[in-house]
Amino acid sequence: MLSRTRRMLAGCAVALAASAGPVAHAADLTVSAAASLSNAFRELGPLFEAQNAGTRVVFNFAASDALLAQIAKGAPVDVFAAADQESMDRAEAQKLLATGSRRNFAGNALVLIAPADSRMVLGSLADLERPEVKRVALGAPAGVPAGRYAKAALEAARLWPAIEAKAVYAQNVRQALDYVARGEVEAGFVYATDAAVQKDRVRIAFTVATGTPIAYPVAAIAGSAQPDAARRFVEFLPTPAAQAVLARYGFAKP
Repeated sequence: MLSRTRRMLAGCAVALAASAGPVAHAADLTVSAAASLSNAFRELGPLFEAQNAGTRVVFNFAASDALLAQIAKGAPVDVFAAADQESMDRAEAQKLLATGSRRNFAGNALVLIAPADSRMVLGSLADLERPEVKRVALGAPAGVPAGRYAKAALEAARLWPAIEAKAVYAQNVRQALDYVARGEVEAGFVYATDAAVQKDRVRIAFTVATGTPIAYPVAAIAGSAQPDAARRFVEFLPTPAAQAVLARYGFAKP
């Protein structure tokens, strides 16, 4: 009798499930983006979702090189937004990008910052050689675009050996920002947009000249589980609505 009752209950459950129809789930679109984009992209996500019903944007923020390594190892990523051309060039060389999807969507500037309460006046890269500057934060050049830009600028000024001895390396540009904001270093290299995030805790000493303009590229990933949505996200970033959000966070037009 008990067995018969269980079979009847199971049959009812199947019937109810069938009558309810398929359950709709939003498709996740995974966007791996450079750490410096985190604030702007968190605002852009809901805006894109509102224009693309049924798609949920999931962000993964880190240094561009770390993101590239994840993608190369097969991480389920749909879109890659990098902070420099070098990391995207390597992604393209490894055939990780969907053909024809790559484009630039934003610009930035490299700046030297100091803690907001610091009385030290820093007017040029040469000032970093002064003995009172004991520690300088920057992204590790081997894996962080902002660190590569900083190293190149110091090399151009023939200052890299001296400043390298004072370097405190960060895993990404936001970590370098935090080192300065907490007063753990006397100065640091970040993007202008990062400095704006903590303008009450850091101040910009000056803008650092870079050999090439800082342009952010984005591309859909080859083999994406959401290829159409991935391309729509890439095409969304240059639109006036997206550019307005990026501009509010200090990004320049590409």
